[in-house]
Amino acid sequence: MKFFNQTIKIGNREVGPGQTPFIIAEMSGNHNQSLDRALEIVDAAAKAGAHALKLQTYTADTMTLDIKTDEFFISDEKSLWKGSSLYDLYKQAYTPWEWHKPIFDRCKEHGMLCFSTPFDDTAVDFLDDLGVPCFKVASFENTHLPLIRKIASKGKPLIISTGMATLSDLQDMVDCVKSAGCKDLILLKCTSTYPATPKDSNILTIPHMREMFGCQVGLSDHTMGVGVSVASVALGATVIEKHFTLNRADGGVDSTFSLEPAELASLVVETERAAQALGVVNYAPTGNEQKSLVFRRSIYATKDIKKGETFTSENTKVIRPGLGLAPKYLDKVLSSKASRDIKRGTPLKFELLGE
Repeated sequence: MKFFNQTIKIGNREVGPGQTPFIIAEMSGNHNQSLDRALEIVDAAAKAGAHALKLQTYTADTMTLDIKTDEFFISDEKSLWKGSSLYDLYKQAYTPWEWHKPIFDRCKEHGMLCFSTPFDDTAVDFLDDLGVPCFKVASFENTHLPLIRKIASKGKPLIISTGMATLSDLQDMVDCVKSAGCKDLILLKCTSTYPATPKDSNILTIPHMREMFGCQVGLSDHTMGVGVSVASVALGATVIEKHFTLNRADGGVDSTFSLEPAELASLVVETERAAQALGVVNYAPTGNEQKSLVFRRSIYATKDIKKGETFTSENTKVIRPGLGLAPKYLDKVLSSKASRDIKRGTPLKFELLGE
């Protein structure tokens, strides 16, 4: 059952089945608190062929409390951000709001879309005033129904990452979006570990999620490389989001699992190829294969054969090219006699078979 539009217009791009996969480069905090670097990231993303650049819009104070102990402090030995308080991490990673317009303007110069993930009501209104073509909801906010309702009420396409969400969580979220009147919803399969492993990606969920909720489904991919993203397109993903940086060696809050420019360019090319390869269910030669049929095997006379002479394995053979009878008729040929004289190298036809 289709609850939402299956082709969605985001800015000047059509997103949906049959379209080139929509590639989003996520800047996140990889600007390392430099507007110049942020603009360089925009330039590099555009050069690599990304269709959109995505920011995150918040302040440390809209995300958490300035407390550096207990649950407000990251002490997990396996975390990329061990040793930081949540407040300090968000302070380091956030994109200053006054940077948004210059970044949006630079994207526009390149003909690339730009939008953001808001984390509170004030960010939603701020982005709406900037004229974003769509909104994104982060995995960590996908149970924040009041925020989702606020975003959905703006009447713009909505992209939501589904990391950590149960089926019940997703149903609540989709019902919230529908009740707010949003018809343009894209869910992104997501694994909220950083980096994620291919084994934990479970992209077979993509077609199931699409049928379950009647909307487009893509992938927010935190794995290394582009393989998981390309595979997801083969399963019907219409949108791919990947974190992006100029150089992982430069550091940054998300640099470890971010693509570099050459990798992003590869992602753009390979996902488009994957989408083109889907095609349709087909068991016949394609138009371009027709000329190759001649190189199949068929039955030929390998010696001069007199009229009335019996066909044998000595005077016939299954060889290339394919202008004669198909190999499946070999038994019939070998039980027949020549209806007329046949020259060596002649492709056998039914009219050459006598009694």
